[in-house]
Amino acid sequence: MSDALTVPTPSAVATSAELQPFALLPWRDPQTVSPGDLSLHIQRLEQLCLENPKSADLRTCLGMAYAVGYDVYKSMDALEAATAIDPLNFWAQLKYGELHYRLRTLRRAEEETLRAVELARSPFQLSLARKQLQEVRGMLHHSARNVHWNKPLTVPAVVFSLMIVTMFVTMMWK
Repeated sequence: MSDALTVPTPSAVATSAELQPFALLPWRDPQTVSPGDLSLHIQRLEQLCLENPKSADLRTCLGMAYAVGYDVYKSMDALEAATAIDPLNFWAQLKYGELHYRLRTLRRAEEETLRAVELARSPFQLSLARKQLQEVRGMLHHSARNVHWNKPLTVPAVVFSLMIVTMFVTMMWK
């Protein structure tokens, strides 16, 4: 077991006013963490979340750890829970927006990142949120487009079905 994976006790987590969510993550480069260390870290974070159900920072860390392990649904659930627990938590909001960005749901990523910009309390946080917002908007305008299906598909589906039936009847006629 690595010393870098030691997580503070719940009481230390609860009493730390300056707790940054990234302090609980033992790696800087997500590509270098082994699957065993990641699963151990996720288990510890899950336990800490059970012990501290009102901690948005712990939920944010858990969501980030799930994302490193490519578990999108659990990551989304953890980050949604973090933003629900503390709607004013900058890091939870920023990481929630980043997850949407990485999933290429760009309109939603832009909305969530704009909320993070509003929640920024320091120049550092503001610069991170603005950089992410710039990347999202750049992708929206230049490369990827989100298609919004706001028209019903009933008429095209009925026409297509009638064409298939007509072809079938024509083929059976001969």
